[in-house]
Amino acid sequence: MGTGGASAGEIAVLDGGPADGMKVRVTDRPRVIQVTFPCEVEGPADGMRVEALYLYRRVHGVSDEPLRYSFDVTSP
Repeated sequence: MGTGGASAGEIAVLDGGPADGMKVRVTDRPRVIQVTFPCEVEGPADGMRVEALYLYRRVHGVSDEPLRYSFDVTSP
């Protein structure tokens, strides 16, 4: 692989944060991967859900599989 345009995608590894070590398949080498985790809601939710949001940014300079994404500790 390694071309970034393959339809089958490439394997990427998430470094740090709550998804540390998780492997995902990505296409077109996105700059950011968003990971969400459901949160328990107390009281009426009226159909809404709450999720914790974590961002992982692609580590530039890695051109072969597995691609690497580092946890962005400053993400919202």
